[in-house]
Amino acid sequence: MLNFSNLNQSNFLINSPLEQFEVTSLISLNAPILGYFNITITNLALYSFLTLFLIIGLHILGNNETKLLPSKWSIALETLFVSIKQIVNDQIGNKNEIYLPFIYSLFCFILFANLLGNVPYSFAITTSAIVCIGLSFTIFIAVTILGLSIHKLHFFSYFIPSGTPLALVPLLVLIELVSYIARAGSLGVRLFSNIVAGHTLMKILSTFLYQLFSGSFLIAIFTLIPFSIFTALVGLELAVSFIQSFVFCLLVSSYLKDAIDLH
Repeated sequence: MLNFSNLNQSNFLINSPLEQFEVTSLISLNAPILGYFNITITNLALYSFLTLFLIIGLHILGNNETKLLPSKWSIALETLFVSIKQIVNDQIGNKNEIYLPFIYSLFCFILFANLLGNVPYSFAITTSAIVCIGLSFTIFIAVTILGLSIHKLHFFSYFIPSGTPLALVPLLVLIELVSYIARAGSLGVRLFSNIVAGHTLMKILSTFLYQLFSGSFLIAIFTLIPFSIFTALVGLELAVSFIQSFVFCLLVSSYLKDAIDLH
């Protein structure tokens, strides 16, 4: 017998902007199949699929193969692709453009997730610590496996700087190892902390401005001044969405270069 739980229309609506930081269950399906079978759809999963559909849809919309003149979407996507390609070429080199699809896909996912999170009362995927840190640790493990597959045991020479005295080798190896492992955490924490900080600031300011606009007419007139500053901060938050996507992909490209060239 199938059992649907947590199927409530109110679960699909966010009553407060701060709820975009909370992962909640939207639909839960329980069935006595092979003992016990449970499927739960959370807002994190829902917005992840929505981000995926937006990326695929915009790239289909920007497809210019059947048109003589490129559309605005096509020009925008081509410009974005060229920018990411330039990052890959500068960081990894022209000979390693095989990693370009991965870097471009990673950039699009983070960018669209950030932009979708800026929509009021939506869920921000990149404000989930498990997503950001999990993504960074996955990339860290993949980069390490890549380095081992290319250089074999010589990969461990990366942790011993050239010209190091023998007496300092144990200490420097420990320092380099901690620094190398810290990359995995710092990559995700940087993205997570910047997006959370921006969204929290927007929540505080929007609540404060709402209270001011709800007051007397004279106070509402004077509130237009801080509201203009708030509007500028909204534009800054949109810029942060692009900047953090570029920074994340730039660092991943740099880590790939270190794994390939061992420096």
